[in-house]
Amino acid sequence: MTFKNTKAFAEELDNKDELKEFRNEFYFPQHNGENKIYFTGNSLGLQPKKGKAALQQELDDWAKYGVDGHFEAKNPWFSYHEIFKANLAEVVGANPLEVTPMGGLTSNLHFLMVSFYQPKGKRVKLLCEGKAFPSDQYALETQVRFHGLEPEDTIVELHPRDGERGIRKEDILAKIEELGDELALVMIGGVNYYTGQVFPMKEITEAGHAVGAIVGFDLAHAFGNVKLELHNWGVDFAAWCSYKYLNSGPGSIAGIYVHERHSEDTNLQRFAGWWGTPAEDRFQMTKGFVPAAGADAWQLSNAPVLSMAVHKVALELHLKAGVDRLIEKQKKLTSYLEFILTDISDRLPAVNFTVITPRERGSQLSILTEGSGKELFNKMTEQGVVADWREPNVIRVAPVPIYNSFTDVFNFGQIIEKSLEELK
Repeated sequence: MTFKNTKAFAEELDNKDELKEFRNEFYFPQHNGENKIYFTGNSLGLQPKKGKAALQQELDDWAKYGVDGHFEAKNPWFSYHEIFKANLAEVVGANPLEVTPMGGLTSNLHFLMVSFYQPKGKRVKLLCEGKAFPSDQYALETQVRFHGLEPEDTIVELHPRDGERGIRKEDILAKIEELGDELALVMIGGVNYYTGQVFPMKEITEAGHAVGAIVGFDLAHAFGNVKLELHNWGVDFAAWCSYKYLNSGPGSIAGIYVHERHSEDTNLQRFAGWWGTPAEDRFQMTKGFVPAAGADAWQLSNAPVLSMAVHKVALELHLKAGVDRLIEKQKKLTSYLEFILTDISDRLPAVNFTVITPRERGSQLSILTEGSGKELFNKMTEQGVVADWREPNVIRVAPVPIYNSFTDVFNFGQIIEKSLEELK
């Protein structure tokens, strides 16, 4: 498709958009009586309009039934997490047995690594991407120390080649092969939070397994953003949050995936809790942990129903829009955004910014700025753009296909041009 940097062209794309009505399912922050250009769904998605009613349903049932709501509520709380299994499985490409909503992202990573990072003998190395999200770095460091090892000797980081922004697939696979029988765990973000690069998860999994390592992913920026086939890829485990591209609310319930081949391995180490036992035995209050089948065995506590109420609505909206249709629109939206940015850069020689996100990407583009980058970001913000600044000099923008439009992208470009003029 040949793009044009005109309002008429953007509106034409919106008129043809099969998903355009989903925009009306969300609340937009306002600026001078108009919707803000909200390009930060990679940090926190917008609120679904039906979320309030879903939350009110659980509050009403709490008021009506008290503790009996565990079994008598419209959506019984005792089995509330089971509502999500089919939907979560569809989003991440798994079997329902392999997924469950629970906890928070980093705590879930810790619980999973207790089981899947078991350094023994010379097989102790842990491979991750350089400049991973800080919470991941802290989790990996402390897991290593928990086993009496030193991070400097144990954690191997992957970095781009000199002068490049993305990490090449061949370099990742070569490093896995090089570490060989010293490699215990590959634990990489499915999408790098800073550059927006999508990593080749299928190939990484195959390479890790070929040398006898376990492979897991932090899907914080991949869940609901890129096509996932965790079961078919053979990924051992994964964890995600739901408040970014799945629009489930600040700090909302996270989730995990564990491949079914691990579901009956009762010898796996774990930090267990009573909700990880089989449902039929849960109220027997017996001593001695017996794990439930599948990912449910990693649960510790009963479901946070109020958080899950909005998550339920958001998942239903996502799947009504359709995973494949969302990704098709995402690719077009992001390409149009890149075209707009390139057009501005070509026409304004004084512009000092560069898109550093590789072609392997989801919704996010990261813009490397120089000189007056923070001033440009502030100008954009004053004019109704909600984006994200990351030190030292990157503006992250993410047009999300379920609620953003091509006109949003065009208007964003107009605001950038105006801001650059004002900064001359």
